[in-house]
Order: sequence, then structure tokens, then C-alpha cells
Amino acid sequence: MKGNKIKILLVDDDPELSWILTETISDAGYSVFSAEDGKTAVEILKNDHPDLILLDIGMPDINGIDLLGRMKVISKRIGIIMLSAHGETQTIVNAMRAGADDFVTKPFDKEELKATIKKNLERMAITSDNMPLKKKLKAKLEFGNFIGDSNQILNIKKMIEQVAGTELTILVRGESGTGKELVTRAIHNLADRKDKPFIKVNCATLPENLLESELFGYERGAFTGAQRAKPGRFEFANEGTIFLDEIGEMPPSLQAKLLQVLEEKEFNRLGGKKSVKVDVRIIVATNRDLEEGIRNGSFREDLFYRLNEVTIFVPPLREHKEDIFLLNEFFLKKYTNLYGKNVTSISPQTINLFMNYDWPGNIRELENLIKKIIVLGNEEIVYTVIPHDVVGGKVVYKNTKIVPLKEVSRLAVQKAEKATIKSVLGKTNWNRIQAAKLLQVSYRSLLSKIKEYQIRE
Repeated sequence: MKGNKIKILLVDDDPELSWILTETISDAGYSVFSAEDGKTAVEILKNDHPDLILLDIGMPDINGIDLLGRMKVISKRIGIIMLSAHGETQTIVNAMRAGADDFVTKPFDKEELKATIKKNLERMAITSDNMPLKKKLKAKLEFGNFIGDSNQILNIKKMIEQVAGTELTILVRGESGTGKELVTRAIHNLADRKDKPFIKVNCATLPENLLESELFGYERGAFTGAQRAKPGRFEFANEGTIFLDEIGEMPPSLQAKLLQVLEEKEFNRLGGKKSVKVDVRIIVATNRDLEEGIRNGSFREDLFYRLNEVTIFVPPLREHKEDIFLLNEFFLKKYTNLYGKNVTSISPQTINLFMNYDWPGNIRELENLIKKIIVLGNEEIVYTVIPHDVVGGKVVYKNTKIVPLKEVSRLAVQKAEKATIKSVLGKTNWNRIQAAKLLQVSYRSLLSKIKEYQIRE
């Protein structure tokens, strides 16, 4: 996804404020270029083609409004948000008349700044034919709930981007609670069919006769009570995507009908004689061992190979525990806002426990536990969820290995270092010598860290 990042040019001559702005914008998932004067800003605009510009009105070498005018000549469609000091009302009015798209008043609120950037990018994508921006904005937004920056998750995101624009059938595999549905929705939302229906059917929740009528519909009189014809989910999903969850639970008789849809793009309604043609992208998911199903006769081998054009394996949480930090932040923010609670953080001791628990319920189990902590306002709820014994008055957790708290600190430091290095490299346009100076480390040390954290341009 790195090559798909939205690029934002920050033009401000205040080094301290520029640093804060860069950190804020980078944390929101954007790639940041910075310039301390108008001349440098114009060169970056010409050579690096940013998608959006944050421009300070008070520049040292050229008036901000004059610079705004030059930039609009170079790129009429470029979005420009002005940065103004409190009280510069008339200046802001002049800037808006000169072509500025929006403004943020200093000192700024970080969340307000992020919201303003997002709003303007969305507006630009909708009102222009800037397809590269639409694609980059879409990629960022649609991965919003698929949280993680571990190698495993980044590889999945890369694969999603590669297959989303194709018509290949996708098989998503993984344990329950790992986020398989998020993967399927990301594929749909990044595809050309994104504006068409996304229909989900859980094959494990309905008996065979009801599942068939739900998927393929029925004609009047097909069975007792069928007073009128009813289209099925495949017809509702026409031109869009149908997601068949728990495909391993589908009865063999229906598997044959699904194979017909995959191969011929048509089927018969229950009790029907005329074929119904559909244009549907099919994505399926399972937590079952389909190969074992083939061996015991519960799953058709020909259907397996037809579904298995591309397979995406979603790893269990125990295999990418470094993402627990990001997941914790995401769920904490989500549920404090949802329930109106004032839980600002979860203690390092509880995070330590999170990092050393095996999470048999995966991300869903973590989400539910954080939700309970927020609702009850008490972290002791973990005692009732994560298996433990009380020995000598002390809590001893089962299925965990207790490690020193400093190990959690080490992982947190690594996460912060990686984010900071990525931000500074983006600010210097990957000039490693300049980045090393800003970070106050040796050039060799910076190269070592880039390699260690697998940071790529």
C-alpha cells in the first residue's frame, strides 16, 4: 500500500510547528513532504505532484496568497488548505477568494486537522476526474478497519490490492475471529464493483432447503407456502459481489449448483425451468479444513479448485501479536466514542497480559474484552475472561507465559521508532543523510534501523 499513499505537501517556515504537523499527518496514514519556503514548495509541486497542500500564510520569501496563486497556475486541481494564525480573518477571506479550498487556524486541534484533510480529499475525489487520487484515497479509506502493520497484515493488504481489480474467485481462510469478512469487504471496496451490491450469506446458519431458496430464490408454487416468486441473493448481488461465509458448511447438493454459477454464470430458481443469468463476483471464506472435507466426501474437489483461484490466509492473532498495540488503540477509541465513556488508556500491566495470551478467539475475543473493560470501567474484567488461578493470593494466568514488563516497553519503543523513522524519511523525501541529521543518529545506525524494521520507500 505504500505506493498508494496520498501525498501531502506541508509549507511552513516554523520548524517546531512543521514537525508537529508532519507527525499528525503521518499518523493519519498520509505521506508528507515539507518545505520551509515558497521556492522549495514550488519545486516539490512540480516534481512530486502532491495531492493536497497545507500552506502557511506567513511565508518568509513570498506572501502566502501570492504563493497560492502560483501553485494554482501550476496545478489548477490541486487542493490547498491555508494555515492561519488566530485573528487573521480578512487574510483568510482573501485567500479563499484567491482559490484556497479551506483553512485551519493555529493553534490547531489535531483531530480537526485530520478531519479537514479527509473532507477536502473526499471532495476533490468526488468533484474531479482525478483517478489516481480517487484510487489512493479509496485504498486508504477502505483499509480503515483492517488494522495492523505487521508483515503478515501488510502482505495481505498488498495481495488485496493485486486481486481486487480482477474477476478471480477468492478463497479467504483462517480461524474464527481473525477478520476474514474485513478482507472480503476490502476486496469489494477496492474493485470496480464497489458501487454495486455487497451481499453476505452465512452458509452455516440455514438448513439445506432454506439455504437453497435464500441463495437461488424460488418460483411460485415451488413448495407449500410459496405464494409468489422470490429472487435469491445471487440475483440481488447482480453486478456486485456475493460473500459466502462458512462455505465448508454448504451441503454437497448445493455445491453442485454453486459450481454451475461459477462456470456458466447462470442457475435455476427452486421450482423454476428457465435459467437466470447473473454477473457476480464470488468471494468465499471458511475456517474449516477443506482438504479434509475432500477426503471424507463432504466437499467437492472440483468446486475446491474452482474456488481456489486465489487464496488469502488470515493469520491468528497469536502469530502477529505486535498488532495488539494498534488494535487496542482502535477499539479503545471506537468504544469510548460509542458508549460515551472516558477511558483514555489501558494499563501497561493489562497490555502485558494481552501480549502473552494466546487469544483462541483471535481479534474478535480481544475486541469483546476491550469493549467490556470500557463499559464496566474496570480492567479486572480480564480475570473473568482469561483463564487463571489464584496461588498464594497472586493471579497466575493459564496458557500464558509471564514476561518482564520491560519486554512490552521494548515492543512499544520499536513501534514508536519505526513510525518516527518512516515519518522523517517521508519529510526528507527519503534523503537518508538529512533524515539521520534530523533524528540525531549516525547514517549507519539509520540504515540499520531501516533494515531492521523493513521500512520501504
